[in-house]
Amino acid sequence: MPDGKSSGKHSRQLFFLKAIAQPKTMAAQTAPPCSASSPADPPPLEAVDCILLEIAAVGHRLEAMDSKISGLTVASSSIRAEIAGFRETVHDLDQRLMTTEGQVAALPDHEAELRFLRTKVIDLEDRSRRDNKRIFGIAEHKAGSDLKTFLKSLLSELTGLEFLPPLEFQKVHRIGPLHKATPDKPRTIISCFLRHEQAR
Repeated sequence: MPDGKSSGKHSRQLFFLKAIAQPKTMAAQTAPPCSASSPADPPPLEAVDCILLEIAAVGHRLEAMDSKISGLTVASSSIRAEIAGFRETVHDLDQRLMTTEGQVAALPDHEAELRFLRTKVIDLEDRSRRDNKRIFGIAEHKAGSDLKTFLKSLLSELTGLEFLPPLEFQKVHRIGPLHKATPDKPRTIISCFLRHEQAR
């Protein structure tokens, strides 16, 4: 089938050539009928083909536009879903930021409480150790296994006093393991007196 535009152009060229060659005949043929009731001449077939081609081309363009619009709709839906996800993320981050700001604002109070607790722990440690005494230079073999009995006799001998009530210890032990490199070096003995008055 010939192209509609080229066919119409060719028909117009033939028409003008015929009009130049036979002006009177063409004028008579192209003149409108005198009677209003006479039927109009049907359009030529080339014009109908041209119109059909234009309609088909418009249909193809509409189909292409419809396909593009469908793609844009899918892309728009995806973008909306991503935006909704971003909104949830931003909301979560906003909540976390508010929580963090509240914690940062409370830091001075926490620092003051921490200083108070640290001071209290140091004081408690000092109080718990005030009945402890360290004894240095006692040979490992001399003290034996019963350190409590050894300390009672040693302190009575060194001070020349008779303790009333008798000396009592909550716990007596040497500090750390025995040194293998220097077995002759005695470990320190630490003792915890049962009565605070006797530990002074």
